[in-house]
Amino acid sequence: MQDPGSDRAELLEEHLAGLRAFVHLRLGRALRAKEESQDLVQSVCREVLSELPHFEPRADATFRDWLFKTAENKIRDRWRHWQREKRSVAREVELDLTENEDASVCSDLATLCTPSRHAAGREEVARLERAFCELPPDYREVIVLARLRGLTHAQIAERLGRTELATRTLLSRALARLALAMERG
Repeated sequence: MQDPGSDRAELLEEHLAGLRAFVHLRLGRALRAKEESQDLVQSVCREVLSELPHFEPRADATFRDWLFKTAENKIRDRWRHWQREKRSVAREVELDLTENEDASVCSDLATLCTPSRHAAGREEVARLERAFCELPPDYREVIVLARLRGLTHAQIAERLGRTELATRTLLSRALARLALAMERG
């Protein structure tokens, strides 16, 4: 008989790369100046693993949905923490965290073996992040829901209060704008 703990770890491991990308993009530059995305990912994993025995999937909610919702809640809590007047990130000067932060994101790109490829990968992640931040909020949201959370167009339509056709169009436009922003650099 297999250890139930290893089943839980495998389930979490299956979604870990997507969770890392989701948290990294959802943090935004201001919060990323105060929080490391990898720390939040670890916190989400710890919380999910402790609650996993109580998780019961429903027809409308999968493990992935639950995992990403937990991450959203954790990010929202950290944002509220830093928005309190004493700690408001709006009052602080932004630091460049590219070395530490991008290194953890790039660890998922382990197939890039040479140092020059590793550096190029970090630069590409930084370009993607800058381009993503330039997008309008509804474009960022539809990309996160479709590409990171893996929701269907019907699920996205329901969440955004749009028709399925409208969400398909929105996603197409968002990805095109992201590609253009990436080209500009």
